[in-house]
Amino acid sequence: MAVLPIRIMGDPVLHAPAARVDEITDEVRTLVADMFETMDAAPGVGLAAPQVGVGLRIYTYSYQDDDGEPWRGVLINPDLWMRPLEPGAPDPDEESEGCLSFPGERFPLRRSEEVLVTGTDLDGQPVRIQVAGWRARIMQHEFDHLDGILYLDRLDDADWKTTQKIARKRGWGRPGSAWTPGIDDLDA
Repeated sequence: MAVLPIRIMGDPVLHAPAARVDEITDEVRTLVADMFETMDAAPGVGLAAPQVGVGLRIYTYSYQDDDGEPWRGVLINPDLWMRPLEPGAPDPDEESEGCLSFPGERFPLRRSEEVLVTGTDLDGQPVRIQVAGWRARIMQHEFDHLDGILYLDRLDDADWKTTQKIARKRGWGRPGSAWTPGIDDLDA
């Protein structure tokens, strides 16, 4: 297993829809193991294959349920259903999120409160996850990556402009920008 470089906003693989996984091969299994190691090293609660430069519809996740039990897994070729968004502006204290592909920053974003995600695991077995709250946010965020959407793309105009200023200041927003957890110091 290896910690992989995480692509930063502007890299083309982050802004294009990912391809379906046709077959679960040893290469896919190795990629998923590396994604878990990278997600843990970052640290993060989710990581999509495009974030490590691979344009496939795969994401890993790790969170605790309401009883404090850990849930950790992978979704391959997921489908996502969600409840309609509640109207109104997001609460910056309760509805902010960050992204390993725009490290060190958080912005408020309204997400659906409940989702259902289906897909398969590494053994090709069906997976069905119905979650709410923070866990639903994770699923939506990672699913967006598979469609070439960063959470930054969903921000209001003022926050989006702020992200563009940050990206320019840090030299991001261009192909090839990446960081490697445990190696690169991204303190801004």
